[in-house]
Amino acid sequence: MNILILGAGGREHAFALKLKESKKINQLFVAPGNAGTHKIATNISINPTDFEAVKKTVLENDVNMVIVGPEAPLVAGVHDFFLADEVLKNIPVIGPKKDGALLEGSKDFSKQFMQKHGVPTARYKSFTKENLTEGFNFLETLEPPYVLKADGLAAGKGVLILNSLEEAKTELEEMVSNKKFGEASTTVVIEEFLKGIELSVFVLTDGKNYKILPSAKDYKRIGEGDTGLNTGGMGAISPVPFADDAYLKKVEELVVKPTIAGLQKDGIDYRGFIFIGLMNDNGNPSVVEYNVRMGDPETEVVLPRIKSDLLDLFEGVANQNLNEKSFSVINDIATTVMLVSGGYPESYEKNKEITGLENVTESTVFHAGTTLNNNKVVSAGGRVMAVTSIGNTIEEALEKSYRSIDKIHFDKMNYRKDIGFDLT
Repeated sequence: MNILILGAGGREHAFALKLKESKKINQLFVAPGNAGTHKIATNISINPTDFEAVKKTVLENDVNMVIVGPEAPLVAGVHDFFLADEVLKNIPVIGPKKDGALLEGSKDFSKQFMQKHGVPTARYKSFTKENLTEGFNFLETLEPPYVLKADGLAAGKGVLILNSLEEAKTELEEMVSNKKFGEASTTVVIEEFLKGIELSVFVLTDGKNYKILPSAKDYKRIGEGDTGLNTGGMGAISPVPFADDAYLKKVEELVVKPTIAGLQKDGIDYRGFIFIGLMNDNGNPSVVEYNVRMGDPETEVVLPRIKSDLLDLFEGVANQNLNEKSFSVINDIATTVMLVSGGYPESYEKNKEITGLENVTESTVFHAGTTLNNNKVVSAGGRVMAVTSIGNTIEEALEKSYRSIDKIHFDKMNYRKDIGFDLT
């Protein structure tokens, strides 16, 4: 089979590396890809949301399946585009159609979905500039901290957690009246703050059947001890120690089953990943958010733990016989530490040469924001690469990752030295 992966990050490099293990793979293409995918696949320089360019790529390269990495093409309707095209309609797309992608594309829609189908989540209300005063009044009924979420996609930056009521009111007005996050914040969801430890559970579904993938926890803050600004993710651990079989059974019964059943009841034919962001509140799961794709950097610790043929699983999704596919994972721990550009998540410089990668032997380096410049690997984003290791314990795996990081160099390279600090 010829496979096309859409996307350019560490998640897509992890997909590519895992898919390369399959005996069913003939050619692998990544669009646009990065310096890491360049080594193991053919990169094609197109924008994943340029559907005509995607179509041209699929036809020119006799692609048999498309795997969508990031959320933007899904929310924009890449799957619907394929189904509506006579030439493309029989080529499977791994990722939901536009109606299913609303679970991530609209915070308001996802909260309504949870409420409608009995999925445990925080109390909430949605507001626009037309009912701003009601928003102020609702904030006054809540205890701090106050959670404000832009309804639409805001590149991971549309969530504010504020301790001051006055600041929350000011920010609400900025979001809905002055479009602080553009069109994404014309509607804002205000919700009750959930206390506990966050974790993520990933589900692969064909619309009827599902497989629950390994759990993971990522670390969003730039600074040690979970301080400083939010980022796209500074590292991750899988599995999450407290997410034992009993807890995951509770997640399956209270969250996964009603989510899959709810999609079916609403007539949403959902084929792809569901990322369930959870808060563990005294042993009870409560959903913080849905995403409609795998997380990054969680993918870099989840996929290395899967023993099964990933392409075989994707065929199960496409053919709606996922229940017939074998699925198993290793018991070992996977950890990843993200190397980022100096200054990130604020302004940072690109095009810094990265050296020492050839010296890394006990970890897997997943490229995220990298490209090739005169055959040299250089930085091309805020989050540059994820260094993943496997071990019997979190400590052992992290030690490998940090030893490997000591061998990698680029100007102003930054990373957190305390990934997993709250789990060990």
